[in-house]
Amino acid sequence: MKQVLIYLSILGMALGITAFQCASAELTGAKLYINQKQYDKAKETLLKEVQKNPNSDEGWYLLGYLYGEEGNIPKMLEAFDKSLSISKKFEQQIVESKKYYWATGFNKGVSFFNKATKTTDKDSMNMFFEKAAENFNNAILCEPDSAGAYINLVYTYLNMNRIDDTIAPLEKLVSIGTAPEAFAMLGQIYTEKGNQLIDNYKTSKNPADSIQAYENFNKAIEVLEKGQAKYPDDGEILLRLSNAYISANKLDVAMTAFKTGVEKEPNNKFYRYNYGVLLLNADKYPEAEEQFKAAIELDPDYTNAVYNLAVTYIRWGAKMREEMEEKGEVSDAYKEKFSAAIPYLEKYLSVNPQEPTIWELLGKVYANLGMKEKSEEAFNKADQYRK
Repeated sequence: MKQVLIYLSILGMALGITAFQCASAELTGAKLYINQKQYDKAKETLLKEVQKNPNSDEGWYLLGYLYGEEGNIPKMLEAFDKSLSISKKFEQQIVESKKYYWATGFNKGVSFFNKATKTTDKDSMNMFFEKAAENFNNAILCEPDSAGAYINLVYTYLNMNRIDDTIAPLEKLVSIGTAPEAFAMLGQIYTEKGNQLIDNYKTSKNPADSIQAYENFNKAIEVLEKGQAKYPDDGEILLRLSNAYISANKLDVAMTAFKTGVEKEPNNKFYRYNYGVLLLNADKYPEAEEQFKAAIELDPDYTNAVYNLAVTYIRWGAKMREEMEEKGEVSDAYKEKFSAAIPYLEKYLSVNPQEPTIWELLGKVYANLGMKEKSEEAFNKADQYRK
């Protein structure tokens, strides 16, 4: 989850102070203090100014400037809003200030994020991530419709394992609509929350857990269907959508949707793959085989399809063996399916060699085929990568 974020280039901000006729003593004094960089005295004087004259557009603007210098972005924006509610005299300066503090907050957030990813001390890491989140939130306050700070805030929360806190910025990103990963991530979070509630329900038998689970599944489907409509070729969105359909027990709906996708775009490997996943979960092994093979023909390096084709053969072989045992038949026909899985598992491991669960699966396949030596080698690899 850790990653290095990118800085923005920013220009310095200069405060232009103009001498206005009939300025109050407080305004005149505050400007003098600002020029002398005596900001505490300037703020004290300006607070007196806006208390005496609540309609002092310049007083509120200058007070906002000082809050910005302090890094108090919420108070800065509050003061700017009051100035603008009185007049538009300082609108251009306020717009430039917001841009400046958006970039400042963004870059400070990036700096703290990168420091967090480079430290091994847990307390320091958490402190840096907290600072990163604070600054990305400040940037968002300044430019509420700019996607970059939201994306970085999401990754910050994910690194802090604050999953629920990612929902609000992800929902905003979805509403902006320029970040396809936001649809996939938000849909996945809702699906996982639903799955957790289903696990709770199995233990608690509390109907509320089941109801809330399906509310989350439906939220996931809604978000992901919007993402699919906007980004029809995004494989991650399609994968998360098929998973959400499965979790919500909407297999028929999913089948129809992805079958239609395959018919409309037969050369879309993502539609092929996700339709194959649904068929596999429905125990329709010959049909799943067809879809995964088609996906691999379109992209021979599509490792998800390679792995799931192997799983299709393994489940298919196991099903054949169970059916023969139930009938009391003796046949090695099922071994053909196990054998068919081997080259795909081996290909997957050639790309992802450090996955112990896949080595263990390969070991079991070898064992079922009586390939003792290869089975032991695979299990040893699994043990090696678990350490």
